[in-house]
Amino acid sequence: MIDLHLHTTASDGHLSPAQLVDRVAAAGITTMSVTDHDTVAGLAEVAVEAASRGIRLVSGIEITAVAEGRDVHMLGYFFDPDSAVFLTFLEGQRALRVARVREIGARLFSLGLPVDVEALVTTAATRPGSSIGRPQLARALVRAGHVSSVQEAFERWLATGLPAFVPRTGPSPSTVVDVIHAAGGVVSFAHPAVTRRDDLIGPLAGHGLDAIEVYHSDHRPEDVQQYRGLAQRLGVLVTGGSDFHGDSLTQPMAGASTGPSASLRAGPSSRTRRNSLGVVLLPPDDFAALESRAAEIRRPS
Repeated sequence: MIDLHLHTTASDGHLSPAQLVDRVAAAGITTMSVTDHDTVAGLAEVAVEAASRGIRLVSGIEITAVAEGRDVHMLGYFFDPDSAVFLTFLEGQRALRVARVREIGARLFSLGLPVDVEALVTTAATRPGSSIGRPQLARALVRAGHVSSVQEAFERWLATGLPAFVPRTGPSPSTVVDVIHAAGGVVSFAHPAVTRRDDLIGPLAGHGLDAIEVYHSDHRPEDVQQYRGLAQRLGVLVTGGSDFHGDSLTQPMAGASTGPSASLRAGPSSRTRRNSLGVVLLPPDDFAALESRAAEIRRPS
């Protein structure tokens, strides 16, 4: 059982690295990848915990690129997490995140919704290499009593185009492809049915994109079929995973479904599938192809 899309408290997950591995083991997953946002801070602890349970860990990350003012998430796998150039790039990513959080905090204050942004930044700073973003602000809004849930925080204030939204700045998707390749990794276009920027995938494949995330908790059966077909036409590989963040049912973004055997997409506040392990998995043959591609990238020329 292979799940290549998991999150910890090093970014916006609800479980510590050790807690996540406990849950992964209980679900019977044998190969995992932690893909925290713009950070590899959780990998070392996950590696120790996973090894103690006989679980294979693949180095992973979810990097936020920006195309025409919109977030585009790119997944990296099998890279060297100690690459100096890669770590420097991630420091820049996290600095952009902090600046954005502070600007959103200022907007919330002007809207009569004050939250202690500096406390969030300080907390993140006590965990070297960890990242911060809108989910932490949403939870702060809940704690302050301004909203009743994280979902409400996004739907009323934080989502794209709403009063407290601040557009992200950052590298292009093609730059992220180059950075991950330079660290010896492979790159996948994350949850395309959620991102809805299919126009980017073909040009990125021409630039060296290695894969498309076909299996994802928010993908319906028709999405799986569509993007598996697109991957075949473009000659790229397939990745997949749950995008598991924890047990909270109040995370942002609407819709929920499984991978290969999904039912109809659920309603806008349902995130049940993203809170389940062992449901959305990557087929072993697809994983083997991805691993072979990574070996090709790392092979000296």
